[in-house]
Amino acid sequence: MKKLVLATALALGGLSLGTAATPIFHDGIMDEVLVQDFTEIEISEVPEAVTSALAEAYPEVTLVKAYKNGEEQYKLEVSSEDGSTTELFADTEGNWLEM
Repeated sequence: MKKLVLATALALGGLSLGTAATPIFHDGIMDEVLVQDFTEIEISEVPEAVTSALAEAYPEVTLVKAYKNGEEQYKLEVSSEDGSTTELFADTEGNWLEM
């Protein structure tokens, strides 16, 4: 009986070790994006193409803050009608970026 309990414990322990250290593979793009610094800018400095794209795609949100990085990408902090905030990313032409 002891051997059965011991064998069961070893089997379950062996299974958990195999799943505990599962490596996460990624292409490094997110690391690069997160390192890029965005500096806050005035909302009036956001290009017309970006504000137009925002109004067209998300008419129910309000632009609260805007940020810009060295690659002419914009991080937009928007507030929805229910008070929740989210961040959207766009390039100078108003194309949405996934970050």
